Amino acid sequence: MLQTLRKAGGSLVMTVPKAFIDQNGLGEGSQVELHLLGKKMTVEAPARPRYKLADLMAEMPQGLPRVEGWDEMLALGLENG
Repeated sequence: MLQTLRKAGGSLVMTVPKAFIDQNGLGEGSQVELHLLGKKMTVEAPARPRYKLADLMAEMPQGLPRVEGWDEMLALGLENG
């Protein structure tokens, strides 16, 4: 894919294709990793963390109020996955 460099202030900039942005869930303010090797530059979107409910719950401070019947509610999604 051929890109044209444009001047912006004292820098040269190029655009990132929308397909790459959409595929990797990027947006304004997202950070990417640039890898430089001679005349080659690659752009890598960082892996997004995958969280498990049990891990998040383990990090919650103790003493938070409990909702009556919460533990007896049926799972509606992928809560156990």
